[in-house]
Amino acid sequence: MAESKNKQKKNKFSDPKYYINRELSWLEFNDRCLDEARNPDEPLLERANFLGITQSNVDEFYMVRVASLSKLVAAKVKSHDASGMTPLEQLTAINKKEHEVVEKRYSTYSRSLLPQLKKNDINILEIDELSEDQEEYIRRYFNNELYPVLTPMADDQSRPFPFINNDSLNIALRLKDQETGEHQFATVRVPNIFPRLIKLPDGENDFILIENIIKAFADRLFDGYEIRQAACYRVTRDMDLDVSESDTSDFLLAVKKQLEDREHGHVTRLEVETSMNVKLLKHLMKRLKVEEASVFTINGPIDLTFLKKLPGMVEGHDDLRYKPMTPFVDPALRSDHNIFDSIREKDYLVQHPYDSFDAVLNFVKQAAKDPDVLAIKMTLYRVSGNSPIIKYLGQAAKAGKQVTVLVEVKARFDEENNVHWARTLEQMGCHVIYGLVGLKTHTKVTLVIRRDEDGIRRYLHLGTGNYNDVTAHFYTDIGLFTCDRDLGVDATNLFNMLSGYSKPPYFSKLRISPNLIRQFIYEKIDNEIAIAQAGRHAEIHMKMNSLSDPGVIAKLYEASAAGVKIHLIVRGICCLKTEIPGISDNIEVHSIVGRFLEHSRIYYFYNDGKEEVYCASADMMRRNLNRRVETLFPILQEDLKERVLDIFAKMWQDNIQARILHGTEWIHADRRGQVAFSSQDYFIEEAAEKVRIVKEQEKEEKAKAKDAFEAMKPQESELEDQEEK
Repeated sequence: MAESKNKQKKNKFSDPKYYINRELSWLEFNDRCLDEARNPDEPLLERANFLGITQSNVDEFYMVRVASLSKLVAAKVKSHDASGMTPLEQLTAINKKEHEVVEKRYSTYSRSLLPQLKKNDINILEIDELSEDQEEYIRRYFNNELYPVLTPMADDQSRPFPFINNDSLNIALRLKDQETGEHQFATVRVPNIFPRLIKLPDGENDFILIENIIKAFADRLFDGYEIRQAACYRVTRDMDLDVSESDTSDFLLAVKKQLEDREHGHVTRLEVETSMNVKLLKHLMKRLKVEEASVFTINGPIDLTFLKKLPGMVEGHDDLRYKPMTPFVDPALRSDHNIFDSIREKDYLVQHPYDSFDAVLNFVKQAAKDPDVLAIKMTLYRVSGNSPIIKYLGQAAKAGKQVTVLVEVKARFDEENNVHWARTLEQMGCHVIYGLVGLKTHTKVTLVIRRDEDGIRRYLHLGTGNYNDVTAHFYTDIGLFTCDRDLGVDATNLFNMLSGYSKPPYFSKLRISPNLIRQFIYEKIDNEIAIAQAGRHAEIHMKMNSLSDPGVIAKLYEASAAGVKIHLIVRGICCLKTEIPGISDNIEVHSIVGRFLEHSRIYYFYNDGKEEVYCASADMMRRNLNRRVETLFPILQEDLKERVLDIFAKMWQDNIQARILHGTEWIHADRRGQVAFSSQDYFIEEAAEKVRIVKEQEKEEKAKAKDAFEAMKPQESELEDQEEK
């Protein structure tokens, strides 16, 4: 009987009509990013950057998610997702939605950004808008720089259509032989070794796109032919990596082989300029084997990611950019202070980028140099191209410390970079491991084993974000420094599990995926349900990048139906629907899209007033809970717990960057009768105030030291007089 009731409950909360499709929800998130590009309250050059971001976002989406759906459709898979859609239905809906968004994206570019840039004397010019000096400049640029590099590729019986690389910009040409009158096809790849935007003379901030220069002088490449048409196109290919780890003795070689193979994946999208005539388009579709639904005609320059480079190329105009931010470094975590002494006294919590990532770098750097440190163990998912952390780990190994690094070589689109770093670390003397078969290791943990005066102690950094010193400037993340004994033992067991054959019977305070984080979250939600059913106050707060796991959503629906108040901050994908009577009317969902990419994960449970706060590397997605090694860790120190709660509260208060989910529609927070409040601006100002206070304290300490020194002088003079007497 109980089993039947549970089945009914599961069916009730698992009804497909209560779920939003994952892929369509992601497109809605990218639309929120596009809204920032259209937002007149944002600085103009930052709006241009947002538009470039929406382009790179959707490019990756077609390389991975659409590619995956295309393979399912090709395999005639007809299973349904949580929202009840088949792969074919999803693919059809995606392409339909993206066709609409393409028009919105390019309308933003041509009708909003270009005129506003022009008003500020920042010009992206067409050929017919150039001055004589600028025309002469691009002529010389073509002859001296481009012409020697360009390779025209014919397409005829003896020379088949060339392979077109993923994401490369190309120019399709229709040619007429001036002797025979026959028409031919050719293609020219726009070389990516040159900048896409070329800065021009005769204007401080005049630019031209490189493809327009090539099209203007393309006749130089085809002597004896008349160019009847020249139009740009770009293909997006399946770039998903699929390595069979069980079938290879050298995993790194397998990854490198897959990286080579995926460059030849099938085409998931073809973008062409609107000026391309039907004959040329049909020719490309045939050669590239593209269906009409996957063809996008672009009314403007194909691939707007060049806009991400524009702010860095424009001279002056600081008023069109975000004001510089000064991150805070707690004096206890500075390089001139013994960080291990600080962590022994208490835990420290950092919120990047408002708290500088230097605190993390200093931790690893000191561990590398400290003679009392015996070993360093670390997980690396994504690192920068010139990572100081790699350097410090190498220094530690050369100093004779035991250094173990788990490098996740399957981190999407960082595979090549991570393969390189894995080899580099091995050459430096580090022991490098690649994680568990079939699982990505996404956890962010650094474990330092140190011989203190009172014995061996474990020092930990646990984080929600990657050990990447570049993205740490614009991703919001939370990190914890601690030497809590139980957490240290748990971290040791985690690394033993990753590097060897250890199967820890339990973890004391850490919760580990796969599976155990899901189980833990279910238990905590069930506890809040029981409290609510007993008539007492129950509350759940969660902040994450994405919420798509059907099981977690069903649990949240069950909690809402029981009367638990649920506040969710979800930046990206959210497959949950709000305002369903009796199902989700106690759930409110916000999404913050702003200057910084919200990346931290926070999980809070009221627990009858005994509040529990956790941070994690994991989102509530099936892949994080089932197919990745992740960590969820508690915030135990009361002042740090209060700080995390305050961080969440400030974000919940946001009514500038926040959108609120009403059913399935994201709507800007209503500010009528309220004071405008941006949580990101608040944290920037809070960091600046902390920096100011520390500077004032240091100034006062220097003044006191100087006064003390000056006060000593008369005493020294009196002593000298007495000695003389």
